[in-house]
Formats: sequence, C-alpha cells, structure tokens
Amino acid sequence: MRQDVVPSLQKAQGTTLSDTQKSLSLFADIKALFKGPVLVANVLPVFTSFWLALYFTDASFSAHWGLFLLTMIGSTLVMGGALVLNNWYDVDIDTVMDRTKNRPTVTGNISLKAVLTLGIVLSILGFIFLLFTTLEATIYAFVGWFTYVVLYTMWSKRRYAFNTIIGSVSGAVTPLIGWAVIEPVTHTVPIVLFLILFIFQMPHTFAIAIRKYDEYKAANVAMLPVVRGIKVTKVQMVLYIACLLPFPFFLTSLGTAFIVIATLLNIGWLVVSITGFFIKDDKKWAYVNFLYSVNYISLLFLLMVIVTLAI
Repeated sequence: MRQDVVPSLQKAQGTTLSDTQKSLSLFADIKALFKGPVLVANVLPVFTSFWLALYFTDASFSAHWGLFLLTMIGSTLVMGGALVLNNWYDVDIDTVMDRTKNRPTVTGNISLKAVLTLGIVLSILGFIFLLFTTLEATIYAFVGWFTYVVLYTMWSKRRYAFNTIIGSVSGAVTPLIGWAVIEPVTHTVPIVLFLILFIFQMPHTFAIAIRKYDEYKAANVAMLPVVRGIKVTKVQMVLYIACLLPFPFFLTSLGTAFIVIATLLNIGWLVVSITGFFIKDDKKWAYVNFLYSVNYISLLFLLMVIVTLAI
C-alpha cells in the first residue's frame, strides 16, 4: 500500500468514528428528551384499547387501519410533546438529580428554546392528527396533556405530596383515547383500564421516589417519601396494589386465562410490596418493586391483546 494513502485512510477512519459517536450521542439525547421508555409505556395502552374496541364491536382492523395510524401518530406526538415540555420546565431540578443530569436540557446539547419550541410543535401536531379521528379522543388527549404539563409539572410537583395522584390521571387517560376513536367510552372495559392505570401509577411512582429519595430531597420535590416518610409510603403502596385485586373480575369477557394470569400478577406484586416491611435495604426493595411494576403493566396490556386473538 502506498505510504501516502495510509494517513488518509486513518484520517477517514477517525472521521467516521467521530461521526458515529456524534450520532450515538444525538440518539441518546433524543431518547432522554422524549423519555423513551415512558413514551412507549404510555403508547401501549392506546394500542391495546384501540384493539379491544375493535374486538368488542366486531369491527375489522383492515377497515380501520387509517384511523389506527392517525391514532398512534397523534397520541405519540401529544405524549412526546408533553414529555419534552416537562424536560424544559424541570431543567433546574434535573440539574440537581443524578438520574436526570445527563438530559440534553441539563448538558446544554439542545438549547432550552429549541426544546420549548419542539414540545409545543409536537403537541399541536398531535392534536391535529387526533382531530381527524374523533373529538372525544382528542378531548381525552388534551386532558392528559394539560394534567401532565400544567397541573402536575408546573403546579403540584414541587409543592404537594398529592402530585402523584394528579400525574396518574394523565397516564390513565391513554386507554380512553384508543377506545374513543372507535366508539364512545360507555363500555366497562375502557373504564376499568383507566382505573387500573390510575391505581398502578401510584405504587409504581412511589417505588421510584423511595429509590431516588436522596435526589428528590436534594431537589426539594414534594414526593410522598420525602414529605411523609418511607414507612407511610410503603403502607400506601400495599393499599393501592391491594385495590388492583378485584379488577380482573370486571374483565370476564376477556376469558378465564386472562383472569387467572392477571390475578397471579396482582398477588405477586402484593407479596413483593409486603416484603418491604421486613427488608432493611429500602432502595434495593424499591428497585425490585419498580421492575415488577414495569413488567406487570406491560404484560397485562399485552395479555389483553393476546387473549382476544385466541378467543
């Protein structure tokens, strides 16, 4: 090989590596900005409820694929916009907390002005897409967006321990969006799904708050463990999880297999939560509880789709 070519190749390889690193960094920043796992977790109930609405109305998916695309794109944009606006507003406390200090709003990789603009634009586009479905679905999406951005992020999160209750409303409306695209929310199923998500988010969020207790305290965020203590939070977690036990029996139309599996998942989570009174390492226990809660809600909503495919 010619000697004068070697430096050129090395330079080209160095440039390629640098470009790759930049691309990976940009992807990581976007993922953090949109809170990737949170966004996916919120989109799943929209899909499940849309699917169930088709199932219970004997409607064909192929005849509604256009509505499906509008629903999924619109709801994803609205949720993404809300999450981006949350990052924009919370930049001061994100700077203090270890779990959020690498977000692009904190590092400065993306300017706050750009983040604010992106959040507003995505939200507006999302609502426009949803308006091509039904007004009812759009209203539910707006309720979720307004609750999360204004009532939770801007008003209650830093001031009141009941902020988790308010934040849970925004996540719980997602199945109402998917169902309302097909027919009005008068059926038992979407209402039960709303209640499951609302209750689920309380112990799920409390587990995060216990695990990150020191960070929330340093950032002066009024999470329940910080305001009223970890023991009180554990009691409330057990009570909320116990409230989930009856709900599978309101979904008997999904079949016996669903009722059995969902009940076992509920009992399993209740057992995990009760062990918190006998374990000294609260943060380790909270992490186990968090992992269980994430898998619990994902399995539950995927199971609803699977069992209706089999019926």
